[in-house]
Amino acid sequence: MKILVGSKNPVKIDSVKEALSNYFNNIEVIGFEAKSGVPVQPVGDDTFIGARNRALYLKSINENQNINADLFIGIEGGIAKQFDKWLAFGCMCIIDKDGNEGFGTSPHFELPVGVVEKLLSGIELGDVMDEILNAENTKQKHGAIGYFTKGVMNRKELYIEGLKVAIIPFLHKNLFFKY
Repeated sequence: MKILVGSKNPVKIDSVKEALSNYFNNIEVIGFEAKSGVPVQPVGDDTFIGARNRALYLKSINENQNINADLFIGIEGGIAKQFDKWLAFGCMCIIDKDGNEGFGTSPHFELPVGVVEKLLSGIELGDVMDEILNAENTKQKHGAIGYFTKGVMNRKELYIEGLKVAIIPFLHKNLFFKY
C-alpha cells in the first residue's frame, strides 16, 4: 500500500508509518510538500480545513503524476478554545482514491496564556517553542507536547493517536461510505 503524506517532516512521515502499520502490511509512505491554504497557525476549524487541503493536494498530485497511491494524508497542527481554555492538537485527514474522507485528532493539551497570545498574533507554535527552549526546529523533534509533558510524550506519539482514529472510516467502509 502506497501512502502520500503532505509534509517532508520526518516526525509526520514516521507517525504515519507507525500508526498505519497496525492496520496494513507492506506500506510505503512518501512525503510531499503540500500547502495547507490556511494561516501558519490555524485556529479552530482552519485546522481541519488545512489537513483536508493537504490531503486533497496529494490526491491531485497522485492523479497528475500517476503515482498510484492508495491513501493521502494531511496533518495540521492547530489550536482551539474549548471550555474557556486554549488547547493545542493535531488534525489528521485521510482521503482515498475514491474521495472518501476520515478525520481524527490527537489528544488536546492546554497552552499557557503567554503562548496563546503569540499564536493568535500569527506566530506558529513551533517558532514559539523554539524561542522558549532557545532551540531550533523543535517541531521536527519532540515538539511542544514534549516540553509540556516533560518528555513523557513526543510529537510523533501525539500524531500516532490521531491517525489511529482517522483511519476508522476506512476500516468500516460499509458504515461510513455509500457505495
